[in-house]
Amino acid sequence: MAGQDWFEKDFYKTLGVPKNADEQAIKKAYRKLARTLHPDANPGDAAAEERFKEVSEAYSVLSDSEQRKQYDSVQAMAAGGARFSAGPGGAAGGGFDDMFSAMFGGGGRGGTRVRYSTGSGGEFNLEDILGSFGGGGFNGGGFGGSGGFGARGPGPLAGGDLRASVTLPFREAAAGSTQVLTVDGQSMTVRIPAGVRNGQKIKLAGRGQPSPNGGPPGDLIITVTVPVHPVFSLEGNNLRLTVPVTFAEAALGARVEVPTLDGATVALKVPGGTPAGRTLRVKGKGITTAKGTGDLLVTIAVAVPQKVSGKAKEALEELREATRDQDPRSELRRQALQ
Repeated sequence: MAGQDWFEKDFYKTLGVPKNADEQAIKKAYRKLARTLHPDANPGDAAAEERFKEVSEAYSVLSDSEQRKQYDSVQAMAAGGARFSAGPGGAAGGGFDDMFSAMFGGGGRGGTRVRYSTGSGGEFNLEDILGSFGGGGFNGGGFGGSGGFGARGPGPLAGGDLRASVTLPFREAAAGSTQVLTVDGQSMTVRIPAGVRNGQKIKLAGRGQPSPNGGPPGDLIITVTVPVHPVFSLEGNNLRLTVPVTFAEAALGARVEVPTLDGATVALKVPGGTPAGRTLRVKGKGITTAKGTGDLLVTIAVAVPQKVSGKAKEALEELREATRDQDPRSELRRQALQ
């Protein structure tokens, strides 16, 4: 970036922020524009690419507190009312022509220090400001070139992100899976962590497109689809399922076999008097992730036979008669009156 550009370009206008914008506002404006104008989002659009470069240039200056201070000083000189003098006792210059003459002609090299006055009592050496850009002011070779004023351009840009999608069976999603994906015409092997949910996005840092100018590569963002399983569901690291038991098992207690995610079974003790809807826990039979191992949460459902005959019907009739004085809905009625 040539030094003269700093007089001509309004970086605040480029980013759409006021001159008193704080760092956060500048960063927010840049990110919004960069997402819209990035070449990855506008392939083949030369105008968008040029605008992206302008935005990046503006942000590289305004996001650096020292460069921003220097830029503001140069912009203040470019504003109307500036007065220049060629050292103590020198005559006031005739504006920017005299200033650039001093910079690129013999004035600067002859030891004359060009001063700028704001007209409100403030004064500083223009040579000191320009020299702080790395080129030593007038004697350092003027604007541009190696080490010259404004030699520092926009920093390296991050590469673009790549996006892909994958559908995993519930068991693979719960246990973790290695997948081979074709992304942007290239085959790559990726590891999907255990416990991924339907619709979850997995970001693999550094697996995206390379930077166009030596910056860090972009990321690979994978959207995962997990179909609903007919038995299991996931709750954190815990697995959930509903197990039906007979009325006798729920009333008298029993040990029942419950399926686990690995295809085996585990014996579950159902205490006598277990009501429908109660959840029992089997420790350590959930899924294992970086956050630990979960449990198997078993919700009890009492299976009611659709047809009852013979001795079973007689037994139920006897049970009904024996428990006639029990009213399971008395508490419901009491609470309804509250």
